[in-house]
Formats: sequence, C-alpha cells, structure tokens
Amino acid sequence: MKTIVAEHAGFCFGVKRAVDIVEETLKNSNNKIIYSLGPLIHNTQAVEEFKKKGLKPIDNIDKLKEGKLVIRSHGVSPDVEKKAEDLNIELIDATCPYVKAIHNRVKKYKEDGYKIIIIGDKDHPEIIGINGWCDNEGIIINTEDEAINLSKYDKICVVSQTTNTNEKFNKIAKHLQEKAYEVKIFNTICNATNLRQKSAMEIAEKVDAMIVIGGYHSSNTNKLVEVSKKSCKNVYHIEKKEDLPLQELIKFNTIGITAGASTPDWIIKEVVDTMDNLNNDNEIMEAIESSLVKIHRGDILKGKVIYVTDNEVMVNINYKSDGIIIKEELSNDPNVMPKDIFKEGDEVEVYVVRLDDGEGNVVLSTKRIETIKNWDKLAKIYEEKDEVECKVLKDIKGGLSVSVMGITGFMPASQISVDYVKDLSVFNGKTLRAKIIDFNQEKKRIILSSRVIEEELLEKKREELWNSLEIGKIINGKVARLTDFGAFVDLGGLDGLIHISDLSWFRINHPSEVVSVDEDIEVEVLDFNREKNRISLGLKQTLPKPWDIFIEKRKTGDIVTGKVVNMLDFGAFVRLDEGVDGLVHVSQISKAHVNKPSDVLEIGEEVEVKIIDINEEEKRISLSIKEVEDDNIVEDMAKNEEKEDLEVSIGDIVKDKQ
Repeated sequence: MKTIVAEHAGFCFGVKRAVDIVEETLKNSNNKIIYSLGPLIHNTQAVEEFKKKGLKPIDNIDKLKEGKLVIRSHGVSPDVEKKAEDLNIELIDATCPYVKAIHNRVKKYKEDGYKIIIIGDKDHPEIIGINGWCDNEGIIINTEDEAINLSKYDKICVVSQTTNTNEKFNKIAKHLQEKAYEVKIFNTICNATNLRQKSAMEIAEKVDAMIVIGGYHSSNTNKLVEVSKKSCKNVYHIEKKEDLPLQELIKFNTIGITAGASTPDWIIKEVVDTMDNLNNDNEIMEAIESSLVKIHRGDILKGKVIYVTDNEVMVNINYKSDGIIIKEELSNDPNVMPKDIFKEGDEVEVYVVRLDDGEGNVVLSTKRIETIKNWDKLAKIYEEKDEVECKVLKDIKGGLSVSVMGITGFMPASQISVDYVKDLSVFNGKTLRAKIIDFNQEKKRIILSSRVIEEELLEKKREELWNSLEIGKIINGKVARLTDFGAFVDLGGLDGLIHISDLSWFRINHPSEVVSVDEDIEVEVLDFNREKNRISLGLKQTLPKPWDIFIEKRKTGDIVTGKVVNMLDFGAFVRLDEGVDGLVHVSQISKAHVNKPSDVLEIGEEVEVKIIDINEEEKRISLSIKEVEDDNIVEDMAKNEEKEDLEVSIGDIVKDKQ
C-alpha cells in the first residue's frame, strides 16, 4: 500500500498565527483562564488540549465580567469589540490578516455607497463578522439561484468567504456582474485555501481512496471533502486516527491524505504513521484489531450507514461484523421508512439490541436511542413544568392510556378536564396538551394531566377578566343557573349574580320569567369585590326604562290595555304594555258602587283603562275603567244619533220621489 500526503495540508497561516498567539498568551497568563469567543479552531481534539492549558471557549461575551478574551481567526463585528471595551475586557485579536483585510474593504465600500454582497454561509462566524463591518446590511449569497434572483443596485461590491472554492465563487460572481451599473468583485478566497484544494484535487485524481482529516463542522475541511469526491469515489472524512476505517482501507493500493486548515500537525502525523504501519501484515492485523470496538448488548455506538433498502439500514460500527437496523427498530413512528431518514454515508447513533441476528449481523436500533433521548427530554420537561402533546391510545380503567414522544403514559380520569366526562372513549385517538405531574424514569412511570392546563387557562382568563372589570361596563355572559333570588351568569371563567331586583324594571316572582339557562345576554357591571370574589350584575340596566318609553308614547286621555297585577282595598294596579304600573282607584272601577277591587276584578285579568293623570315628578299614573265605559256609552249614543239621522234623511228622499 502506498500513501501520498498532500503538499499543502494542515494549519493555514491565519490559524497557525492564532494558535501561536494563544500559546504565547497562555505561557504568560500566570495560570489565569483565558477565554476565546467560540472554539479557537474547528478541531475538537485541539480545543480539548487548549482547555487543559487554560483556554476556555464561551458563546457570549455578556457572560464575562473581566479577563482576557481571544478573538479567533474568523474575526468579529465591531459591535463585539465595542462591547468588550465597554465591559473593560482585554481583547487579544487573533483575526486572520486576510479576514481583517476583508473587514476594511467592506467598511470602505459601504461608506462609498456600495451595496455589499458576501458569498458564503450566512451562519459561518467569518461571514457574521464581515457583515458587521458593513453595519449588518450586506446581502449574503451562497447559491447561483440566490445570485440570479438578486435585485439590481446602482453599485455593488462583492467579497467571498476565505474558505470557498474558486469554482463556486466564479459561478456566483458571473451572475452578479449583471446586478449593478458599477460592479467591484474581489476574490478574497485565501491563497492557502486555493493551494490546499488544488493539492487535494491533484492527489485525488491519482489514488484509490482519499483520507481528509479535520473537524466534521469545519467549513474548509468539508470543502476539501467536496473537492476530493469529484475525482475519487472513496473519500473518508475523519477527525482523528481512531476514526480510520482500517478494514476498508486495506483493500486499496494507493491512498491520499490531506487535512483542513484547523487540523494540528500532531493529528496528521498520527494518521500518517498509522497508515504507514499498514504495510506490515502483522501490524495490519494489530492495527485492525485495536481499531475494532468491543461491544455489548445495551451499548450506544456511533456508526456510518453503508446502504439503505426499503426494509433495513446496514451500518458500519467498526466491529468485526456490520450492524443492521430493521424497519421495526427504526423509529417510534411506525409510518417512517428507512429511506425517509437515512442515506449512504450518514453518521448514526445506534443502540445494540443483540450481537448476532443468526446471520452474523449485530442487531441495532435507532428507535431505542430515540426513546432514551425522549426520556431525558421528558425529565427536563417535567423539571421545567413545560407542556407536552400526548396522543390518546385508548380509554382504560380509571383513565386514558396516552403516548408522549413515543412513550406510554397514563392520564387519570380526574386529570382529563375541569368538566366531568362520563364516557372516556370520546378521547380515543385525540391529541391533548398536558403537563407531567408525576415522573419516575427508573420505574418507567409518567402521569399526565390536561386538566392543569385548562385550570391555568381559566385562571389566566379570570385574571384578565378581573383586570378588565369596570363599574358601568357592558359585558357579555351566559346564564349558568337560576335561583329564587337571582340568576348566575358565566362571564368566561368568573360567575356574576343578577339579583332578582335587577333582572327587570317591573316586579317578577322568579328569574325564569325573564331569562333561561344557557341564554346569551348583555349585562352591566354594577359592583365587584375581588377579595370576596363577588360580581354584581344588572340586566334591566341595559334595557330602556319603562317610564321613559311610557312618557314618550302616552298622554292623558289615551285608552290603553293592561293586566291587573295587584289589588289592595283602595284600588287595583294595572301593568301597561310599556311595563309600568298605574293605579285604578276603587272609585274609578265602575259607576256602580264597589266596596273593594276584588269584588269585580281578578289578578291577571286584561282590562281597558283610560289614562286620567300622569305625575312625572312622582312617576305616578292614574287610570280609570269607568271612564272607558262612559266613553263607550257616549260613542254608542253618537252612533245611534247618526243612524237615526241617516234613516230620517233616507225617508225624506223616498217621500220626495213619490
């Protein structure tokens, strides 16, 4: 086996400069912790080594109150530098000089009125930093389609992420040429990046397999993988020597090795030494044996997908035999197909179900990993009292069997709703929002409640309602229940009472005469006391006053119809259509002498009355029945006289004709 190491591999100038600056800073730190804004370089092993020496990565500058902060080679925006200055934090600027030059360029062209276009990954720290130097107003483009769809500008200035490939940059820049009257395009791809990619491509064309060493999340390393795959079918991206797939590599005659800009020399050397030792048969077997993991049932491993079919996924777990995930062990969702979630080359975390399926394969499961992780998620949800969605599987004795994140839990009948539910089967198949009220991962016990969420929502509604109440305000409600003394109204979480005296402008014997249960009504807030949980409401206050209607419609002398509603010795009270009561004095009931009203009238009897007086100040109405009778007699007499006159005139006409 022959191995070829790329001429340009490993640390670029900018990364090496940053590493040297940090090494020197740590040497003179007197054992004090130095911070870096994000990992110094995209290499897990190197970052861990720096941690041991005293370099601590942080995500947010706000977490610092004092100390020294390293700005890594990616650079940062001026806002970060200003914040560090305000917090009195000493900055150690390890920004790559090539990146710093881009900062200066975009700042200048932004000030000269150019729209800044940045070709690269919008989430990459280098791009975020560059955009900060043009007031975060740059347009970030990463595909040809984005370039084609870009609006036109008067002037644009185009720069690139330093780790882009020239091929990608040139394709995108070609479309940008047409997007402004004045276009300035600067290929700011680092020369070291070009050399590294070119070197990798040249080797990839000559070898059977390529090994690319570098962080899995490193942009420039992934670009090397991309470049290598164009010329070589067998490309392996690894972070360290332990990741080498030795069983596969021994099949090849020539192997190329390159490394990303964040890969330390010592990691490259370990990989090269391991590959060189494979030329000795004994050392090959020792290397392969030492590279194979020892596995047991219940272990959680990482592997790489070899191939995917409609029914299974085959995984390389760096063991003497491959692992297999059957469809039933794929996911908690039974409808998921293997090809929906996996493709060849994917890294996957798996659970070892058993070591042999009878055909020499290790039986693996991603579903059980999902379940393990979901138990951890549910533990956090329980601790933080967050809500979850659960699907009702079926009603069982005492409650509901539910599925939450693929794990079976129980919801007691008393915890389903604030309202009593007699038939629990109505919930089968439904999805409920709930909270975990009891949780024991060891005993695999989860008790849930959707009732507590309803109660919280009701409490929130009550709070909002209490805060919105104002005396005199008109609000909507629904009649909840009736009592002898009034009607209770649901206002949407709070109950208020309409006293019987506030239901109607006239006297009633029972609330049912005015309202009925479940009826929607408008009421006025008369008074409320939050401490005593009392709300007084009025219905009649939302209606026109009967007296006002009566005054508007009626006058003295009108003859109207009414109903006898009460009788005393001195007279009878008659309720008119407008809802007001008038008095018919005993002397006004009849021409004949009447000792008391009950001798000639009955409660509920309809009578015709004449309005003989209206006292607006005291709101009193005097009525008369006998005057209606007198008016009727007079009217009858008038009709008779008219009839007699008519008969006389007709007789005269007949005589004349004769």
